[in-house]
Amino acid sequence: MHLLEVRGLTKHFGGVKALEEVDFRVEENSIVSVIGPNGAGKTTLFNCLTGLTRPTKGRIHLEGADITGSSPHRAVRLGIARTFQNIRLFREMTVLENVLVSQHLRIRSGLFGVLFRNRNFLRDEKEAVERGLEYLALVGLEGAADVTSFNLPYGDQRRLEIARALAAEPTLLLLDEPTAGMNPHETSEIMEIIWKLQKLGKTIVLIEHDMRLVMGISESIIVLNHGVKIAEGPPEAIRKDSLVIEAYLGKGTLA
Repeated sequence: MHLLEVRGLTKHFGGVKALEEVDFRVEENSIVSVIGPNGAGKTTLFNCLTGLTRPTKGRIHLEGADITGSSPHRAVRLGIARTFQNIRLFREMTVLENVLVSQHLRIRSGLFGVLFRNRNFLRDEKEAVERGLEYLALVGLEGAADVTSFNLPYGDQRRLEIARALAAEPTLLLLDEPTAGMNPHETSEIMEIIWKLQKLGKTIVLIEHDMRLVMGISESIIVLNHGVKIAEGPPEAIRKDSLVIEAYLGKGTLA
């Protein structure tokens, strides 16, 4: 089943063509990577999918519903959550509080319950904390719930961003360079987390420059260059694609 379908997605910033007629589909419960050189349009693509940027033209369908131009708030409600290339944690909050922030859309208590902390609110609050701890355990941060987020090591901050996105309970998880700045051991741990999330039923699309990760984890790879999709397919095909090698990767880098 196609969870996500993108048709003719185009985004122009004045005379700059950030995306041009991009088409692709993402199957449910799959792992898809988006690669390409700097300026290829990868982050613009994520911004269009999550409502941060409105496409110039084209359509985006999630589970068959047209979500083109949805606000970021609505995109989260519809089941899309993301991380960012540059870490965007609430630095003064604890690790658990960062995760709880993402659960506010799923809290059933109304304003009255929040103001007066009635029984329904207290029940929802307890459930949110329990779920938050589960998300932290998924990324290996169960022992750091009370740590202030800016005190976390860099790699753990990356993990926290993933946990916070998971707390929105998405059907589609977008990861923007989840291993940026990580060493090989940390990168391997992120791979294990992504596989774990897939086993739990998540569909994952990631932007990534680490080609070992991309080739090792992806079921399908989309290659962008100057806003245009130049290739799409399984890792074996992308590794041998002459257009990809010439436009982005350089000879021998996929061997």
